[in-house]
Amino acid sequence: ALARYIRSKASTGATGSIVLGRDTRASGLLLERALQAGFEKAGLSVVFLGVVPTPAVAMAVLEHSASMGIALTASHNPASDNGIKLFNQRGEKYSVADEAELEDLIDQVSDAGDTEYLPSASTLTEYTGADFYQRALLSNFPSESLKGVRGMKIVLDCVNGATYQTAPSVLNALGADLVLIGVNPDGENINSAVGSECPDLLAKTVLAEGAALGIAHDGDGDRLVVCDERGSIVDGDALLGVFALSALRRQSLAANTLVVTVQSNLGLDHTVLAAGGCVERVSVGDRNVAEKMRSIGAHLGGESSGHILFSNLCPTGDGLLAALSLLEVLEYEGRTLSELQAEVQLFPQVTQNLRVKEKIPLEDLPNLQKAIQEVEAELAQNGRLLIRYSGTEAKLRILIEAESTKLADQLMQIIVTEACISLSIP
Repeated sequence: ALARYIRSKASTGATGSIVLGRDTRASGLLLERALQAGFEKAGLSVVFLGVVPTPAVAMAVLEHSASMGIALTASHNPASDNGIKLFNQRGEKYSVADEAELEDLIDQVSDAGDTEYLPSASTLTEYTGADFYQRALLSNFPSESLKGVRGMKIVLDCVNGATYQTAPSVLNALGADLVLIGVNPDGENINSAVGSECPDLLAKTVLAEGAALGIAHDGDGDRLVVCDERGSIVDGDALLGVFALSALRRQSLAANTLVVTVQSNLGLDHTVLAAGGCVERVSVGDRNVAEKMRSIGAHLGGESSGHILFSNLCPTGDGLLAALSLLEVLEYEGRTLSELQAEVQLFPQVTQNLRVKEKIPLEDLPNLQKAIQEVEAELAQNGRLLIRYSGTEAKLRILIEAESTKLADQLMQIIVTEACISLSIP
């Protein structure tokens, strides 16, 4: 089905080849071999990257003028899970419409039974994806911009995942004094008590080692979580604010705009606006962030979860690229990360997730709508309420930001009480 889809979408300039990378899950190699066999049977060549971060796949698509990029990964999920991330010939994540079209085609192929393939037209293209990715990353940064990395003690947590080779190699090349965590993958220990989802070990190690910075990735390397020199995990929105404020000071914030999602803290808007910039918000998902950035010509965007996009350097989120960009900011600003993040004043935020039996449209719940209006009136311009159903779980997600935690808690109780009544939640 993928081969048929690629042929139908092939355009001038694309080679018809497939770029294929994976993380360290044991199942990844089996999936890789199955896809390779299928593509070659269909007459398509495969550029094999091996174990690389997901953004390396996007970069390699552009490098090889490939028709598609495939990353075999389940990101921050357990080792028992696996999945596929798809990139088009521009290195961008597939749109929802593209995914729906491909799913329909897969259904057709499944219904048709055995498929007659074209004769094989090529063999596997051997390629050292990690080496290419490292060169591509470092080429984005003049050596002077990262000279402060030499001798800097950095704790690096690679989560036994896709960055376990590339991240240490890049930072070692810059002369960093590394303390390594999660660099011994065995196929089963990816995301196991380490990495972006479990940053406590990172913070403890930064303090114990007296490090200047802690860096953690997720399983496929497209996210960044950092710890400052005091052992404090930096909020993802604060990190976005650090990047935006530094870019504004250098007059290099493209479109004068930072793109974030509806989940990002309202304090980020206030901080960036006060510095002379703008903030655009989109629906949750780094794909939505990327689409908005392209449409308005912005180069900086991301999510509070640590997906950070520098679209002038890479078409998708890249944790190691974001880490290098942060090191460049530290060099330019001449201050510590704790000092820089203190400039980003975030609002107190409280969240609640309610399990529901049925996702009744919120607009069909008049009493809940009344409570929402009351809370929004109370918050006015100094806070916000976000209430929506989860896209993947039977849950109602509620987020409130206010000038004080006490007020946010009080307003949350109003919404939760009415939501439980309206949705018959015990």
